[in-house]
Amino acid sequence: MDFLASLDQFLEQFHFLRPAWLLLLIPAAFLMWSVYQRSDSLRAWKKVISPHLLEHLLVREGGEEGRWRPVYLLGLGWLAGILALAGPSWQMQASPFSEDQAAMFIVIKVTPEMLAQDIQPSRLQRSVLKIHDLLALKKDVRTGLIAYAGSAHLVMPLTSDPGIINTFAAALEPGVMPLEGDRPAEAIALASRRLKEAGVPGSIVLITDTVDASQQAELANIHKQEAIEVHILAMAAEPDVIPPPGSYPAPALDIGSLRDAARAMGGTVTTVTANRSDVENLAARIERSISHAPAQEGQQWRDEGYYLLVLLALIMLPFFRHGGSVAIE
Repeated sequence: MDFLASLDQFLEQFHFLRPAWLLLLIPAAFLMWSVYQRSDSLRAWKKVISPHLLEHLLVREGGEEGRWRPVYLLGLGWLAGILALAGPSWQMQASPFSEDQAAMFIVIKVTPEMLAQDIQPSRLQRSVLKIHDLLALKKDVRTGLIAYAGSAHLVMPLTSDPGIINTFAAALEPGVMPLEGDRPAEAIALASRRLKEAGVPGSIVLITDTVDASQQAELANIHKQEAIEVHILAMAAEPDVIPPPGSYPAPALDIGSLRDAARAMGGTVTTVTANRSDVENLAARIERSISHAPAQEGQQWRDEGYYLLVLLALIMLPFFRHGGSVAIE
């Protein structure tokens, strides 16, 4: 069954990158027929003797009638060369102009509610620590950072330097955000647009304590258009956790609304933990999302025609020996 599935996938994806070269098969077929006719040693006799009489006048050596002629090799060589020029392909590869094969955007909520201390030292500070842990696990993935409140802002474009992300994330606080509010859909749209421009498969991590129900329709529409999965890291404590005195008032964890939002964005929800198990779980989900992401502009079909050049060289090898030639008169 695995073989049949692989065969179906191969047949579904097989195509030619430069199909116009296949038009050369027409003149090649004509030349092959012409060469075959001209290489017939009995061509002159067939013009003066009837074919049914010529058969009885011939004295053939054993096996001469089915002898393999050089013109056959020439035809195979032309066929292999034309197919190589047409560029057969059936699988993708990373673009040589793409630095990495995957990317990730971290979208973090930066509002006064994220200063709540139901999660120590605060929701926002713990978010920064979790970003550090996540980047340590995903060193091979380029990462960008977006902060949002009433508006979304690109803090750092995609980069391979996790230290820069950690530095800028640590500097985030509600006072630097120009507009108050809670608009994750705007931030997710910005991250999706940036990933699409990067042209590589990617995923989005949304670090937030809550997602308002009014945002879910817009989030679902973004996912429908961009098809990029968004995984939520829920940065809020359970209702039974009592915040310390002086903590900023903020609603407790509403896992139901977060799951609805994640479902609308094709992703999952991971609740924050005191250890690194949440980040490890999140990293595994990101890996699956990236591996299943559709091909982007940063990927291209791999030209398999180069392998036919080896076959072409082997076919043409006999023509380099003495007498190995085909004459066209």
